[in-house]
Amino acid sequence: MITKPDKNSVRKKRHLRIRKNLFGTAERPRLNVFRSNKHIYAQIIDDVNNVTIASASTVDKELNLDGTGNVEAAKQVGELVAKRAQEKGVKNVVFDRGGYLYHGRVKSLADAAREAGLEF
Repeated sequence: MITKPDKNSVRKKRHLRIRKNLFGTAERPRLNVFRSNKHIYAQIIDDVNNVTIASASTVDKELNLDGTGNVEAAKQVGELVAKRAQEKGVKNVVFDRGGYLYHGRVKSLADAAREAGLEF
């Protein structure tokens, strides 16, 4: 009997294919997105030095969210990660969608980060 692979293992394979070509440097770090059913997380990573420059998520107490697994929460996370990145002097990033479709919460996080001043 052949079993069908679960969605997350397929996503991880897709993410590895994407990551072959995406690399964050000190001048242009990588904006990585992780999405679970309840929360969404964003990190700005310098892959050369293996350092996380800035991060934000729906778990942060600073956001004071009612619901965490929706598009509005993702927008606020995008704005917060962009604000924290600019405080550290980061303006240009490479967007890493983490193997997720560019749709819904991932898209709203990216759009909010762009509106808040990040360029990608």
